[in-house]
Formats: sequence, C-alpha cells, structure tokens
Amino acid sequence: MSLADPVLLAVGLLMAAGLAWAAVAAARRRAAALASAGVAAARPGQGPGRGSARVAGIWFTIAGVAVLAIAVAGPAASVPVSRASGTVILAMDVSGSMAATDVTPSRLAAAKRAALSFIAAQPGSVDIGVVAFQQGGLEAALPTADHATAAAAVGRLTTGGGTSLDDAILASLSAITHKTVSIGRNGSAPDIGYWPSATIVLFSDGQDQTGAASGGTGTGTGVAAAVAEKAGVHIDTVGVGTTAGTTVDVDGYHLFTALDVATLKSISQATGGTYHPASDASELNGIASSIDLRLTVTHEPLPLAGAFIALALVLLAAGAVLTVTRSGRVV
Repeated sequence: MSLADPVLLAVGLLMAAGLAWAAVAAARRRAAALASAGVAAARPGQGPGRGSARVAGIWFTIAGVAVLAIAVAGPAASVPVSRASGTVILAMDVSGSMAATDVTPSRLAAAKRAALSFIAAQPGSVDIGVVAFQQGGLEAALPTADHATAAAAVGRLTTGGGTSLDDAILASLSAITHKTVSIGRNGSAPDIGYWPSATIVLFSDGQDQTGAASGGTGTGTGVAAAVAEKAGVHIDTVGVGTTAGTTVDVDGYHLFTALDVATLKSISQATGGTYHPASDASELNGIASSIDLRLTVTHEPLPLAGAFIALALVLLAAGAVLTVTRSGRVV
C-alpha cells in the first residue's frame, strides 16, 4: 500500500496517540480519586457496566481518529489489471490479384469488410494502424487509438501493382517501431528491440514477389518474419481467396491466381501466430473474434481512502453511541 501524503498520516496518528494518552491519564486520575474516597473502581464485568461502556466508547472514538488519519493520507493499493492493449497493424494486400472475384464481391472488398469488423471489435486501449502493401509497402495510417482513422484508411484502399509479403512485414514493423526497418544488403536482420504487445494481422492471397525493402537481394519472407519473431511480434495471416483460384485481368493480361496457403502458414508459424483460412466473406466476418490478441498486465493504483473513511465513520459512530447511551454526554 502506498500513501500520497505520509505527513498527514503522521500528524493524525500523533493526534490519536495524544487522545489515547489523555484517556489513560484520565482513567488513572479517576481511579486515584475513587481510591482516595474509599470507593473501589468497578472492574470489567462488574456493576451496571456504565463505566466500561463509556471507556469502550472512548477507545472506539480514538480508533476512528486513527483510521481517519490513514484515510486523509491518501492510501492506495497497486492491483494488477489485465487488458487487451498494445498495437495492431492491419497489413492489407492491394495487389492486382486481390481484384479476383472467387470471393464475393472481390478478395479486396471482402478483406476490407473483415478488417472494418475487426477494428470495430477492438477496445480503445488498442492502437490500430493500417499498411497497404504492394511492392514497396505503402503505409496508409500510423497506429492510433482513434479507430475511425484506421477505418477510413481501410475504406480508401484500391487494388494495383504487385505483392511483396517481405515488404509488408517490414513496413508493418516500421509502423510499430516508428522507424524504418529494412534488411541489410548482405541479408542481415536488424535488431529492432522487443515489442511483445504488438501484433500484425496480414490479409493476403499469399501471391508473393521479391521484396524491394530487402535491397533487392531476394531474401523472401523468411528474413522479415525472423525479424518479427525476434522482436516478439506475432503475425496472424488471413488467407483471402480460394485454392481453386480464378483468372483476373491485370494490365490487359489474363492471369491465373489462387490462394497460397503454404506461404501464409509459414509466416504465421514462424512468428508464433495463427493462419486463418477465409474462403468466403462469411468466414472473413468472423476473423475479429478468432484472432487471439495478447493481454498485458499493468499495475494500477486503487484508491482506498473511501474504505478507510467508511471504517472511521463506523468506529466514530459506535464510540458516540456508547458514550451517549451510557453517560448522556458525547464526551
């Protein structure tokens, strides 16, 4: 237990100690006066009990003053509080393949709907950011407690360009750490610190191309995922599309595209995250409830002044009742 103002406690306890000393001294003087008059003082359990009840009332009052002294000192207890807090980055694939309609009305539209549902389900203690990734990882919205900003960023997304899952992970880590995260030209992974309260939720069909953020070395998602794993950042992947696939028009070409489950699973497994299959819009709508955001435990002060004041009032009231009913006086 902590105290906001220990000085007030010391002053209050000194007052209570002074009252206790005065009560003891008064009791001794009364006993001495009765003895000099040849009258024996009543012992506890003898006589009508008026003297003992009055003494009890005095001690109840002194105890109330002592407890009140604790209350005015501002006592507080540190209690652990669990909450879903931290940072969530929604990494949204906006490559040309996301225009495919094997998920109604399209892969991107279904992913956007699921992302908005996810945002709406999160508590205010979670900062949410959005990264729209083509080749190069375009950051759309920095992590913020204003979930409306993240929702607006998701709503503006359109398809275009190629996909680099490597760059998506690195851009998401950059948004988490608020500094540029990149792979060295020799393929070395940077040390970005430890971010256990951060999670990346990656919406993609898994169609991957070599990332540009790695310096053109073709390192793939392995190194980027390793950076996230070392930093304690889980990546939950959401597979948007079907394994049967379909064709899509990209820059005048008819390209076949299908959901690459193996790639998305490898990313999530490498970072301790989970892969979520989502072959249709109805499955995507349940993603918000299926992703297990980690809880963090913080210690917050719990004010105890009210409880001590209530106890002090009870003691003071008991002391006053005993004194008045037995002596007809408050003091």
